[in-house]
Amino acid sequence: MNQKDNQPSHLSSAHKRVGGVRTVVRRITGPISRSLSAKLLVLTGLFVLIAEIMIFVPSIANFRDNWLKQRIHGAQIATLALEATPDQMVSEGLENELLRNAEVYAVILHRDEARRLILTEKMPPDLDASYDLRKEGPLDLVMEAFATLFAQDGRTIRIIGMPRFEGGDFIEIVIDETPLRAAMFGFGRNIFWLSIFISLLTAGLVYLALHVFLVRPMRSLTENMTAFRDHPEDARRVIVPSSRVDEIGVAERELADMQRQLRETLNQKSRLASLGAAVSKINHDLRNILANVQLISDRLGSVSDPTVQKLAPRLFASLDRAIGLCTRTLQFGSAEEQAPSRELFPLSMLVEELHDALGLEDRKEIRWETNITADLVVDADSDQLLRVLMNLTRNALQAIDVRGDGGTLSLNAERSGKGITITLSDTGPGLPPAAQTHLFEAFNGSTKSDGSGLGLAIASELITAHGGDLALTRTGPEGTVFTIHLPDRVTDRGVAQ
Repeated sequence: MNQKDNQPSHLSSAHKRVGGVRTVVRRITGPISRSLSAKLLVLTGLFVLIAEIMIFVPSIANFRDNWLKQRIHGAQIATLALEATPDQMVSEGLENELLRNAEVYAVILHRDEARRLILTEKMPPDLDASYDLRKEGPLDLVMEAFATLFAQDGRTIRIIGMPRFEGGDFIEIVIDETPLRAAMFGFGRNIFWLSIFISLLTAGLVYLALHVFLVRPMRSLTENMTAFRDHPEDARRVIVPSSRVDEIGVAERELADMQRQLRETLNQKSRLASLGAAVSKINHDLRNILANVQLISDRLGSVSDPTVQKLAPRLFASLDRAIGLCTRTLQFGSAEEQAPSRELFPLSMLVEELHDALGLEDRKEIRWETNITADLVVDADSDQLLRVLMNLTRNALQAIDVRGDGGTLSLNAERSGKGITITLSDTGPGLPPAAQTHLFEAFNGSTKSDGSGLGLAIASELITAHGGDLALTRTGPEGTVFTIHLPDRVTDRGVAQ
């Protein structure tokens, strides 16, 4: 026999009831938790009810106070019949009628600190409580109101208050509290149903307002984002902002701008993918052509001409780099740039090779200045650093050519802390603001209409791979300055030197 069979039947039925209650609660709260409109409707009604409860407490206390004062005023009017008699006495029948009309058991009017006018039944009930309205504050009235609501029927209470129109020092009445409780419950029911009506009306109006001004626009934004996610290339899926000037309108305009920018980026990526496919085909053929050129250049090594012997090593080195670059071109589309193969070498040798590759010997209008000591050693990938300097210097020469009257191209380097700082400056006209905004972004940072902007993007990527940074230090009519910081390589044995 299992444990379930051993359980008492009343426990099993209790568990079923609890499970049923939980199911009902989930059915009720489920739609509310999934709908912002339903949450707003419920919360609005709840908040209005809380506000009504806060209003009800002082209202019921004030109702009791006014009800008692009306009985005091009615009792004061009943004592006026005594004033009309010479001996301030009336018949028993008239006295009972006055008491019934005033709805009290007894009335005592104190006047002139001694004289009293009394109307009373022959056998009034015993007193259960006494209240002095002259000395009670707001908190006392609230507490006494709830004491009346939770009291039993049939209580007899004495009320002390002030007569109207200065008709005496004070007045006492003895009444049955049951009519007061009944009147208070009637007032409370009216307040309750009025509160329910106000809550539902307010919640409905707030719900409609929020649904029109908030929920429906938010739903429209969500549907648009979902549709754009499924087909971002479709220009029709870009949201059309409304004329609203509030937060929803701002969100619509920002979403529209973001979707347009995303479409442009996706279109650019698509064009880049197509370009990559074309480049891969060109690269294959170009690598074969360069291989043939290399075979031809190898024969130049046997030529005894001094000029050929001088230029042949540089030609071989350039062809090796070109073939290596073609071999690695396909890696650009599938992965990051090849990790740098760092080594220690004199920077001056690389700068001399850069000078020859740029052909500055034949450009007399360009003044080439360098300030690099022969013992300055840099820790970097020589091929990648040459590509960086080549991209930067070619851009600098193009900027100088814009002026048309020549200029100066300076390349300086020095050790700064645990790294090397390289500074490249030119006397060109400077970079326009549009180019500065997207300076190191491919296809966005070019200063020429037919440029791709890849040079600076590749240079920045290569320097970043070394753990360094490439920055635009200064630009303007007097020229442009780029700064490269290459930190020393940290190995298990410390900093490489």
